[in-house]
Amino acid sequence: MLPAYIAVLIIYSWPEPKRSKALHRIFKVWMGVFMPLVFCPVRRKGAEHFKDGQQYVIVCNHNSYMDIPVSSPWIPGANKTLAKIEFASAPFFGRIYKTGTILVDRRDENSRKETFSAMRQTLQMGLHLCLYPEGTRNKTNQSLQPFQDGAFVVAIREQQPIMPALIFNTGEIMPHNRKYWAWPQPIRFEFLEPIATKGMTLRDLPELKDKIWTLMNNYYVANKRS
Repeated sequence: MLPAYIAVLIIYSWPEPKRSKALHRIFKVWMGVFMPLVFCPVRRKGAEHFKDGQQYVIVCNHNSYMDIPVSSPWIPGANKTLAKIEFASAPFFGRIYKTGTILVDRRDENSRKETFSAMRQTLQMGLHLCLYPEGTRNKTNQSLQPFQDGAFVVAIREQQPIMPALIFNTGEIMPHNRKYWAWPQPIRFEFLEPIATKGMTLRDLPELKDKIWTLMNNYYVANKRS
């Protein structure tokens, strides 16, 4: 972690999107070494769906704290995600969160509004946006929780395609109901074909959200291995 942390300190004051692009390269090297060393190699599928010069709103399922360090490096291209502002106060990791994420205080209405603006600016800068539309880790016995609107509103307003993605096995590695415990195993990160939003308005939001929830839920159920 120390070499990665030093690299983050160096790029911390760089302007965007230069900073996020550099951070993505750091994460790829860091996690590309770290994850196999802890016996959790990441196997990616569907990267061919990403087209050069196109930004995507990537929507992922969320089962574990491990989802963010898995998703960010293995998305093909620099990206930002959301993180709770409380993470910014964590030793060492707090600086990394400040450098590479959009921080939000969910209790502050102004913060939520500023966050929405920051998400749109992320796409406008030529970066991908990776969001977890369930809103929080899935602690239920269902494959997916209901989706919130935010990711789909941003995609429609920016007229950018949505890339559904599923992460498998992180919930088994770090279950939500066990503390200070982990059981290593391979992780799969799989991208589905993107869904275009060109020509859509917010009136299309409920249908779009339901369509993608159904697509992701069916894929997860069909491809989850016991």
